[in-house]
Amino acid sequence: MRVFRVAVLKGDGIGPETVSEALRVLKKVEEIFGVTFHFEEGLIGGEAIDKKGDPLPDETLDLCKRSDAVLLGAVGGPKWDDLPTEKRPEKGLLRIRKELDLYANLRPAKVWEPLIDASPLKPEVVKGTDMVVVRELTGDLYYGEPRGVFEEKGVRVGINTMRYTEEEIRRVVRKAFEVARRRRRKLTSVDKSNVLEVSRLWREVVEEERKNFPEVEVEHLYVDNCAMQMVRRPTDFDVIVTSNMFGDILSDEAGVVVGSLGMLPSASLGDKHALYEPVHGSAPDIAGKGIANPIATILSASMMLRFSFGLSEASDLVEKAVERTLEEGWRTPDIYSEGCKKVGTKEMTDRIIENMERLRDEVA
Repeated sequence: MRVFRVAVLKGDGIGPETVSEALRVLKKVEEIFGVTFHFEEGLIGGEAIDKKGDPLPDETLDLCKRSDAVLLGAVGGPKWDDLPTEKRPEKGLLRIRKELDLYANLRPAKVWEPLIDASPLKPEVVKGTDMVVVRELTGDLYYGEPRGVFEEKGVRVGINTMRYTEEEIRRVVRKAFEVARRRRRKLTSVDKSNVLEVSRLWREVVEEERKNFPEVEVEHLYVDNCAMQMVRRPTDFDVIVTSNMFGDILSDEAGVVVGSLGMLPSASLGDKHALYEPVHGSAPDIAGKGIANPIATILSASMMLRFSFGLSEASDLVEKAVERTLEEGWRTPDIYSEGCKKVGTKEMTDRIIENMERLRDEVA
């Protein structure tokens, strides 16, 4: 029997609720596919600050490094907003990405047919949208040095440094090509090479790497044009690869295009480690009320099955069960519309697990 070690970091806000539901789905995967997951919990974010005085304790980092994958809920909340920047919960998230060298962030943005009306775009424009934004995650303005606020001649000056090495670009671009090769074989590289020298290097590396993936079609777009085209023709995109800051913005735009952040999973991949988390935040205003949407975390666990464990059949089953549950009209409050059946966090997961069983029986 195959055994996979999963570090479970539930975090803050609704994180403990949605992660707990994703673990229930993974336990059903154990039952159906004859695999075993060994779950071990660690502290991160505000919870870790309260208990250990550190948003990413050393023992949590050690746990993640010896695990096959990390499943994360969410970090942060108003309780910790007044802490110094270096002590806030979000610093734990930035540090774990850097320490595990998670350089490629994959954010799928798919329009689920039963939720097509949730998109602000016309149904005929958004129908069929299914893209993945691959965002470089450990470089760019978020990590470049020098950085900070300084005083020069009596005037405050803010500095952030946009910096990439050739290899930092190459490895995330190569990862994006590999993802595109398994999908519809189209890669859109996004930069600002008409203005930024960093982007010129980015485009050069993409052109060099495309020779290794001749089956993948490549297009280059400036970031401002890409933002416009994602609204005008979202169905034309398959895989988008871009830098940390541009990817941060475009992946959120993609979330709006498809209609609900509560439905969006993500994967942060490196060569040795991987972390999976929903795109939505900790939503402290609804924490503990049992109404949070667990689907983004469940789909993040599904990505873990596919990318870290090679369990594509299990991943497909989870995604089909989510889609069938939506087709049946079950909705948490964030995606509810008139005529549907409103349920809470646990009840939504119950329906998904039931559909996993039904779909398995149909195949059998």
